[in-house]
Amino acid sequence: MTIRPIVRALTIPLLGLALALPALGEGEAPAAAATHKTVNINQASVTELARLPRVGAKLADRIVAHRTQHGAFKRAEDLMEVKGVGEKMFVNLKPYLTVSGPTTLAEKVSSSKGGSHPKSGKSSSAAAKSAGR
Repeated sequence: MTIRPIVRALTIPLLGLALALPALGEGEAPAAAATHKTVNINQASVTELARLPRVGAKLADRIVAHRTQHGAFKRAEDLMEVKGVGEKMFVNLKPYLTVSGPTTLAEKVSSSKGGSHPKSGKSSSAAAKSAGR
């Protein structure tokens, strides 16, 4: 008879947790899938490669030319053999790179260097100066 209140006291919170956990998992799954966008460096076009952060048309051309001359990249790290891709740049690109599967990155990824572009900083400070006069 004394065990029954203890079981009830434990069952209700556990049941609440069991019901809440699947709901949390559902909300997180689309967010995780949305943030994991990749570019297959063995199949991507110049346009698709240019969507990577800090990669423009010129570097994308070099990547495609390297792939054409030397064959498919065996691992993402092989991208550092391309002129213009050093260790620092590779670290920024790595989360978006794959050597198999489809390219799922559909939009240009902005560079995370410094947070804002220098041009926008200049224009906002220029606007502040003109507003102060």
